[in-house]
Amino acid sequence: MSQHHSAIYNMDHVTCIQSLKDVVEKFCRERDWDQFHSPKDLAIGVSTEAAELLEIFRFKSDLEIEKKLLELEFRKSVESELADVFFFILRFAQKNNLDLAQAFQNKIKVNNERYPVLKAKGSNKKYNEE
Repeated sequence: MSQHHSAIYNMDHVTCIQSLKDVVEKFCRERDWDQFHSPKDLAIGVSTEAAELLEIFRFKSDLEIEKKLLELEFRKSVESELADVFFFILRFAQKNNLDLAQAFQNKIKVNNERYPVLKAKGSNKKYNEE
């Protein structure tokens, strides 16, 4: 793994979600953006940025994507779009006093019940499909 990739991993390893929410809050406060960040508008932002992430992969085969992910510029594009999605998720949580870590843990618990290993292993069917 290159220096670039290990540095990213190390940042994830030591960064707390609350500190990221604080960065987002400060960034938006300095720009007087609260007026533009209703729950609806932030949800639209998540969706819009997720669509931009998806667009990067449009019309590419899995093999092409695998190869492209080895290219620095392509990785930077993916990281940039992921960061945009993450920004809106963090901002939504920060503005609405939502605990992302707890929400994630709750969702994993639900998914563990919906997708028990013995039933779900190796299957991509939704929990309510046979």
